[in-house]
Amino acid sequence: MTSPTASERRARLAEEQERARGCPRCAALVAHRTTVVFGAGDPDADLLLVAESPGPGEDRQGLPLVGGAGRLLTELLDGIGLRREEVYVTTALKCRPPDNRDPLPEELAHCRPYLHAQLELVRPKVVATLGSFATKLLRGDPAGIKEVHGRAEVRTIGPRTVRLLPLDHPSAALYARPAMDRLRADVARIPALLALPAPEQVAPVPTDAAPAPPAPAAEPDPVAGPEQLGLF
Repeated sequence: MTSPTASERRARLAEEQERARGCPRCAALVAHRTTVVFGAGDPDADLLLVAESPGPGEDRQGLPLVGGAGRLLTELLDGIGLRREEVYVTTALKCRPPDNRDPLPEELAHCRPYLHAQLELVRPKVVATLGSFATKLLRGDPAGIKEVHGRAEVRTIGPRTVRLLPLDHPSAALYARPAMDRLRADVARIPALLALPAPEQVAPVPTDAAPAPPAPAAEPDPVAGPEQLGLF
């Protein structure tokens, strides 16, 4: 089977976005949301950023990472020579949870196909998780952001093997100088990761399998073997 062309991948991503906009899977989220926040940016980006879920501003505008956190993200990307339009930004949950509560496991399960489709169709080399929730979810591990921030690993997430880089969430960095310093230092690692060859693609673990959690392969070993993640 031949790989889809860039234009075919863009068309399929647009189809997934339209499908998500009418998603009825989570009754509480459907009743509460203003709009579905699918994602935004370059559909051919080498860098994909994943946060937890939309907040009030994102829900109103239909775009991920807006407001002060979005402005900080844009500034940090500018600092490493990337424009916001050159990356792809999304969230693990596509609808704002009521009262900004944490996403429920069944809600994340319902949204999983959309994130997997984004990974498959954008084909990023590097995925940066923003904040503890997204980091724990995509790593399949309870370690918090303070423990693993800035430690790049090769991971298979659904259909795509990537270099995963945990980052503090920009909203947390706005109010805590230590988090801001960590975030700036960790974002500065992104260009070197993007300059590396894309990791070898590995067949994903079936979602009904239960492999033992893999040991993280921390940088500076940029060619550590891929780990399998069947948890998300």
